[in-house]
Amino acid sequence: MTKAQQTYERINALVDGGMQKAEAFKQLAEEYGQPVDSVRGAYYGHKRVLERGDEPSTRTARRSRKRETTTQDAVASAVASLRGAIDSIELELETARERADEATAEYEAMRAASAGRIEEIRAKIAVLDPEVSDELPLAAEPDAQPPTKTEGKPDSPAARKPKEVKGS
Repeated sequence: MTKAQQTYERINALVDGGMQKAEAFKQLAEEYGQPVDSVRGAYYGHKRVLERGDEPSTRTARRSRKRETTTQDAVASAVASLRGAIDSIELELETARERADEATAEYEAMRAASAGRIEEIRAKIAVLDPEVSDELPLAAEPDAQPPTKTEGKPDSPAARKPKEVKGS
């Protein structure tokens, strides 16, 4: 019988006798001359063993570790790390491609939808101020190319000068 098993059985016997579990831990800790946390750990450790259905053992099975790294192991580890880097880069590229495709689709949809709106706005400008020549090409025309970052936007509000109001 393991020490954890003994602890588990003693705690349960004390609790069955009407004692609170916390008091049982304290009493057993005093009897064993150990900290309360150690007794509590032994109790719950054995409880987990019982819940898993394992047989309690006196030895804990441990994984063996390699004590030294061989050249072959180091090379294999480096190759695995580099392959992981390639996989990561390929994933980033695929994600960027998807974002670019989504952005292109959004641009095409906006370009198709904007042609009519731009013409309506130009017609309103012509009614309000017939002297203004607003002959900038439509961005929605089929042969128009999307603007690049380096190209300015001559039709932008910042590029236009405010009109003077006559007759005030």
